[in-house]
Amino acid sequence: MTPQEASHRTAEICRLAPIVPVLVIHDLAHARPLAEALVAGGLPALEVTLRTPVALDAISTMAGVPGAEVGAGTLITPQDVAAAKSAGATFGVSPGATDRLLDACEAADLPLLPGAATATEAMRLLERGYAVQKFFPAEASGGAPALKALGAPLPQVALCPTGGVSAANAASYLALPNVLCAGGSWVAPVELMAAGRWDEIEALAREAARLGTASA
Repeated sequence: MTPQEASHRTAEICRLAPIVPVLVIHDLAHARPLAEALVAGGLPALEVTLRTPVALDAISTMAGVPGAEVGAGTLITPQDVAAAKSAGATFGVSPGATDRLLDACEAADLPLLPGAATATEAMRLLERGYAVQKFFPAEASGGAPALKALGAPLPQVALCPTGGVSAANAASYLALPNVLCAGGSWVAPVELMAAGRWDEIEALAREAARLGTASA
């Protein structure tokens, strides 16, 4: 998969909904009902971070939920890429980007949303062919004003901000012309998952899905 092909596919996934839930799953039993609730609420693109022992099994489980587009987050090494692909991930997300990681994703035909926080990082990725990128950590890197400023000299780069994005500030990001979607964890609070309150998570997803309409 070429970087251009990867970016095209990543853009399609980003356009599925205004918010991509960033999920940290500790209990495998939560995987399927969580995916079902989020998809039912209008958020089909799901990022499962590789930060817990059950993350890969969770990806495999969630990939079987109708309508779910399940990706693996926190890809750092080529080994992460191989494991995510084997688990059934259809896209990957990384906090940054290295040549080894990009090579591995391209060889594995795994579309990647590579991370960038500066103009230089964004330009290097664009030079390689990645026109769709993750802006991380969004709030710590200047938030929506910084993203707006990057869009002036680099309008050809489309971004998905994550890191500090919340229900309170997501609309300010989504209103920017260079933002395709945003990633956030608030739609799947740990306490609601632990309590099995999937209807409340679905309600949060519905509210998040409406952010795209509000910012259009």
